[in-house]
Amino acid sequence: MYARRDSVRLLGGTGLCSGRLEVNSDQANPSWSSVCEADFDQQDAQVVCRQLEPGGVKLVGGESRCAGDLELEHLGEWRPVQGSLWTLKAAGVVCRELNCGSAVSMGERYEESSERPVWGISSNCVQSGSPLRECAASDSSPYFLTLTCSDSVRLLGGTGLCSGRLEVNSDQSNPSWSSVCEADFDQQDAQVVCRQLGCGAPSVLQGALYGEGEAPMWTKEFQCGGHESALLDCSSASERNTCSPGTAVSLTCSEPGGVKLEGGESRCAGDLEVEHLGEWRPVGDYYSLWTLKAAGVACRELDCGSAVSVGQREVSSLRSTWWMSSDCVESGSALRECAAVSRSSPIILTLTCS
Repeated sequence: MYARRDSVRLLGGTGLCSGRLEVNSDQANPSWSSVCEADFDQQDAQVVCRQLEPGGVKLVGGESRCAGDLELEHLGEWRPVQGSLWTLKAAGVVCRELNCGSAVSMGERYEESSERPVWGISSNCVQSGSPLRECAASDSSPYFLTLTCSDSVRLLGGTGLCSGRLEVNSDQSNPSWSSVCEADFDQQDAQVVCRQLGCGAPSVLQGALYGEGEAPMWTKEFQCGGHESALLDCSSASERNTCSPGTAVSLTCSEPGGVKLEGGESRCAGDLEVEHLGEWRPVGDYYSLWTLKAAGVACRELDCGSAVSVGQREVSSLRSTWWMSSDCVESGSALRECAAVSRSSPIILTLTCS
C-alpha cells in the first residue's frame, strides 16, 4: 500500500500515511529513491506528512464536539457520512480518532426531500483499522450517521466498549487523558462510569487488569454517590501525591440490553433477537452469511451450549431488523456492538443451540 503527492510516497506501511519514504525529483520521468535516516529529521517529517496529509473528521450539530452528525473531509470536500449499516464497534474507532473517549450511542438522522452527496463508508472497513478516508466512496442519501461519544471518560484495552482501563479528561477543548488510581475509586464511582458509557452495572473493579498505559495519574479522589450522570459531576477530595505502580483502575461493566431466541420449541431455538439502542429487533440474514462459529458465540451468550444449526425464515411482510456481520461476532465483540441499523428485511436469522 502506498501514498504519494507527485514527489514523495510511503511504501509498505499499514495505510496511506505510513511506510518507507521514497522521493522523486523528475515528474516527467519518475525515478524513486529511498532517503537515508541520517539525512532526515523531525522537521523534514513534518513537511512530508503535510504534503500527504488527508482531510479531517468532525461531529457537527450536537451539544459538544463529541456528538452530532459525522462529517469527513475527503478529496478536498466535506460531506456527511451515510447512516446505514454502521455498528457501535465502528463508532468506537471514530470516537478514538476524535480523541473523544468511548462510543455511547449512534443512530440516523433523516433529512426529508434531500439526496445530499455523502460519503458511504463500510463499518467492516473501519473496524479493520483502515483510516476513514480509505473506506469512503461517493454516494447520495437522506440518511446521515449521528454519533455520541463520551467526552470525559473512556475505557481502553478491554474486550469491548464496556471494559478496559479507565481514563478521565477534564478539558473538552484540549483533551488530556489521565489514568485513575485504584485507591481513589470505589463501587459507587464505577456505577457512574458504567452509566455514563451506556453500559450495565459494574461487574469487575480491579487494578491493572487491562494494563497500566502511559497516561499520567489523576490526582484527586472521586466521591460519587452512585446516582450522578457523569463522573466529573461527582465531588472530589483533596489532591493525592502518590499512587503505587500497577494500580490504575480497570473496569468491566455488564453489557446493556439483551439477546433471545423467539418462536422455537425451547428458549434455545428460534429467531435471533437483540435489544440495541433501546429497541428489540430480529437479526436479518440477507445473504446467508452467518456461520456456525458466529452462531456458537450467540448460543454461549444465551447460556445455551453449542450451535447445532443456522437457518433462515422468510416473513410475509418487511420487518425492521438489525444487520449483523458474522465476522464481527466471531471476533469476540458483544452482539450489540456488531448490530447495525437496517431499515427492513423479509429474511430472519434462526438458530438452534444444544
